[in-house]
Amino acid sequence: MNPESNRTPSLKPWLLLWGTQSLSALGSAMTSLALVIWLYERTGSALQTALLSICSYAPYVVMSIIAGALSDRWNKKRTMLVCDLTAALCTVAVFVLIRLDRLQPWHMYVLNALNGLMNTVQQPAAEVAATMLIPKDAYQKTSGLRSFSRSLTSILAPILAAALFAFGGMDTVVAADLTTFAIAFVTLWLWIRIPEAPASARREPVLRSAGEGLSWLRQNPLILKLILFLSAINLVASCYNAALPAMLLSRENGGETVLGAVNTCVGIASLAGSLLVTVLPPPRNRVRMITLSLLLSMSTENFLLAFGRTPLMWCIAAMLGWIGIPLMGANLDVILRRTIPAPMQGRVYACRNTLQFFTIPVGYFLGGLLVDRLFEPLMAAASPGGMAVQLFGAGKGSGAALCFAFLGVAGVLVCLVFGWLLRRETWQEAL
Repeated sequence: MNPESNRTPSLKPWLLLWGTQSLSALGSAMTSLALVIWLYERTGSALQTALLSICSYAPYVVMSIIAGALSDRWNKKRTMLVCDLTAALCTVAVFVLIRLDRLQPWHMYVLNALNGLMNTVQQPAAEVAATMLIPKDAYQKTSGLRSFSRSLTSILAPILAAALFAFGGMDTVVAADLTTFAIAFVTLWLWIRIPEAPASARREPVLRSAGEGLSWLRQNPLILKLILFLSAINLVASCYNAALPAMLLSRENGGETVLGAVNTCVGIASLAGSLLVTVLPPPRNRVRMITLSLLLSMSTENFLLAFGRTPLMWCIAAMLGWIGIPLMGANLDVILRRTIPAPMQGRVYACRNTLQFFTIPVGYFLGGLLVDRLFEPLMAAASPGGMAVQLFGAGKGSGAALCFAFLGVAGVLVCLVFGWLLRRETWQEAL
């Protein structure tokens, strides 16, 4: 027996990959935030702004299953490099259109759709690459670190985007984004070695590979139920994401600074939750931890956003809503990595993407539609001294506040129903 085969893999390659990819994600987040503000200020429409995210997530619904099968066949490193390069070219295209004063909303929708397609292909490749690079006993710790980097991005992106935009305009924001991309691209290209997939997986027909991912989920109904639970949560959460800029940018005491402050609080709360993940012992029941974390989020943030009238209250809402999300994500990550065989992970993760995330574009569209066409007109027609105005305020943005109350009720009901269903199942293999 080769003694090298018994040696615990080093975590250093993954740490290098994680650090540089997180830096690139920060640059991308700065550009995305600047473009959301740019579009809402020009259109004043929650629905048109939400279409940016709809176009990004739509490829998950259409192409995820096939993309996962291709990911299992293709070289993981090469796939990630090509996808990163295409995303960078999309950023360059936006920059050129801005410089020429030709940027239109439809340009952004098309480029976001292309970028979303690249993410659809890259995400299962990156998940499998992480499984190959991370020692099994470090799954929870590395999941906490991934949540940590996402949280740090949420904190720093609005601050740095505002500072760079004030200093040098959109040119400086895009330049920072492309610089971080270059660092991550070169690091992955020259210094990260990702093991190849088994040859048999690469030779399988694409449709057969995609079908095997669905078949695996059918044979593991407990995992499937958990994925469907998170799909329902994503529907509510994406409605929230569509309504948030519409409310905070429209309120009399809101604006870009307040939106940035709330996003920063989201990052701070997620950061605190990520640190908890890295130091807490494994829970006795990971599924229960997932349901309780999401119940905390749904039962606090939406209602505080709905009834709160001050930036301080909105920031507190963001803190309570997001502190438990890293706990949910870490426990889900451990369940999936320990349950799904490594040679199958690309296909199963891709099927999971379709089932768990197909509600996100639906939610963004529904959230924008509800704010623009139902709740804002409803609040505009409300009696000035009526109960609705007393609860949610008056003027533009009050309809979005009413939408948050509706989402709070829906989110709590989803958690209670699925929590009851999942409690009746035996999850020993996933604990």
